[in-house]
Amino acid sequence: MSIRLRLTLLYSVILASTLAVFGIALYSLQSQYTLNALKQDLSTSAEKINQSLVHIPPMDQKDQGNGTVPFREFSDDIIFLRLPEREIARILDPEGNLIASPNGMSEEALPLSEEGLAAVQQKKGWLEQGTVDAVDLLIFSYPVVVNDQVIFIVQVARPLTERNNSLNSLATTLTFAGIITTLAAFGIGWVLSGYTLRPIHRITQTAQEIGRERDFDRRVEYRGPPDEVGQLATTFNNMLARLQDAYQQVAKSLEMQRNFVADVSHELRTPLTTLRGNLGLLQRKPPLPKIEQQDILKDMESESDRLIRLVNELLVLARADSGRSFSKESISLLPLVEEGCKQTRLLDPERTITTDVDPSLSVQGDRDALKQVLLVLLDNAMKYSDGTIGVQAAKVGKLVNIIIQDEGQGIPPEVLEHVFDRFYRANETGEQKGFGLGLAIARALVEKQDGTLTLESEVGKGSKAIVSLPLTEEGNASKV
Repeated sequence: MSIRLRLTLLYSVILASTLAVFGIALYSLQSQYTLNALKQDLSTSAEKINQSLVHIPPMDQKDQGNGTVPFREFSDDIIFLRLPEREIARILDPEGNLIASPNGMSEEALPLSEEGLAAVQQKKGWLEQGTVDAVDLLIFSYPVVVNDQVIFIVQVARPLTERNNSLNSLATTLTFAGIITTLAAFGIGWVLSGYTLRPIHRITQTAQEIGRERDFDRRVEYRGPPDEVGQLATTFNNMLARLQDAYQQVAKSLEMQRNFVADVSHELRTPLTTLRGNLGLLQRKPPLPKIEQQDILKDMESESDRLIRLVNELLVLARADSGRSFSKESISLLPLVEEGCKQTRLLDPERTITTDVDPSLSVQGDRDALKQVLLVLLDNAMKYSDGTIGVQAAKVGKLVNIIIQDEGQGIPPEVLEHVFDRFYRANETGEQKGFGLGLAIARALVEKQDGTLTLESEVGKGSKAIVSLPLTEEGNASKV
């Protein structure tokens, strides 16, 4: 069942219930009001007749003896003789026997229950309903008391036919009016709910089309007030924006993954092809001279070492990309920097490497990972510069900046923005060897330690790599 139908039905049920309660209340009030009006009229008529009968002696003192007589023979009082229209009167003796009626016939007696007779004999009025000749009557029996003795009982009655017909007409009118009103309200509610839910229907259609076409650029168009539906449309559009960003990031990641696999395949293909070719040469018959075989073996050893370096760098990069967390310990910077510079000098003993590190500085991170970062940055400085390399560290707020600066040719701006891309090399035909993974590995390792790695360069003046890492609590406190 749709929300539109449920809302319409709920609205119609509430309206129908309200109309039913209103109709029942109105019917009850009208029924009680008309009944009270009849009671009042009968009571008034009985009181008037009572005033006429108090001067008439009891039946056992009258000469005409027992029996039913016409009103004209029983009393000549004008009030007694001229009863209101549709009103019926009877005179009974204290025992409840009919003694006077309009036509003087005993068949004209009105019902009086034993309970009612006992109440009248106790000088109380009694009201009850009875049926005479298939006509419902409201009968009021009233005692005529003289000298504290009941001498007559007056019965005054009115037919309930007119009242019952009026109440039946009212019930029929209320029922049909309620049904028609409910049906009309159902139709109006159906139209209004459809109009109100139209934006939600558009949101549903948009979501289905987006899911079918994967077009995350689309948005829900809503020009209504900022109500619940407006908030839903805004929330849906915000969700689409986030989905679009996530989808683009996933697409970018997949593209990077494809490029990464392609680059790895390219890097692996060259040494593997060389190895395969050299193996083929070694299997030639007649075999090659010993000198050529030795050259081939050296070439194969060189290519194997190259493969090992590539695999090692890929393993480091995979570890940095994985969800594995690095250890966080306090690392004293001066011994770590001196150790890294010592290993780097072995590559070129003639190169000058200066250090300026406060012995009290320490950072929070993983020692092996940070050492590898320093070696990568120092190795790059050795490869792309011929002058002095400077390493310094300074405290900046709650961070420590480790700066490795060279005096090389610098990096052009169009190249600088790609230096952290994997397998990117500015000069593919240059003499420098490498896979273009060093800076990517260094940045990944630094970011795993809650730090940052940036590279600044100016053509003709050299480059500067800046590693920012959190200062340890001990080191921070010692500077306060």
